[in-house]
Amino acid sequence: MRTQSSYPNSGGVEEHGKVHRKIIKIGPWGGQGGSPWDDGSFDGVSQITLVYDRCIDSIRVEYDKNGKLVMAEKHGGDGGNHTAHIKLQYPEEFITEVSGHYCPVVHGGTPVIRSLKFITSKRTYGPYGVEEGTPFSFLMDGGLIVGFKGRNGWYLDAIEFRLSRLSSSSNLFDAIQQKIKKIWASHKRLKKASVA
Repeated sequence: MRTQSSYPNSGGVEEHGKVHRKIIKIGPWGGQGGSPWDDGSFDGVSQITLVYDRCIDSIRVEYDKNGKLVMAEKHGGDGGNHTAHIKLQYPEEFITEVSGHYCPVVHGGTPVIRSLKFITSKRTYGPYGVEEGTPFSFLMDGGLIVGFKGRNGWYLDAIEFRLSRLSSSSNLFDAIQQKIKKIWASHKRLKKASVA
């Protein structure tokens, strides 16, 4: 079982604006069924949609890229009776911890993601699905999720993350402050344009 201290599959340095960040791949957790998928790297996560029942049937993530929202493809099957829309107040709200469980959903099957829970800088979302099987947990510890990847078929078979670790926590604070300034400037321009 991989835990908070696991940093498998380290990636290289990517440039996002004026901030150089090292992208580290964390995971995977789950099974080897299904096909691989990869959303790529972005600036942050703004929304996660999960469809679930006895396991996580599918996931779809909306990212921020240079101030624009980018909706990734849905990964997983068409089952599930429940839908959770996790809308983050990005950039002020960001994911600080992810946990869940994985094991086969049917006897003799391969492991799939059975549950997911997201803890952010503001609140806890979940758990969604069934907390059964092998648990996993990862604490971001000053990093920021900038992408999801994994495996999928009828269900969400496996999940892993791209984590951006800025050179220091003050850089993370500065990057968030810059995003807030851009949002306010954009808001003021829109307000001015609507008055004119």
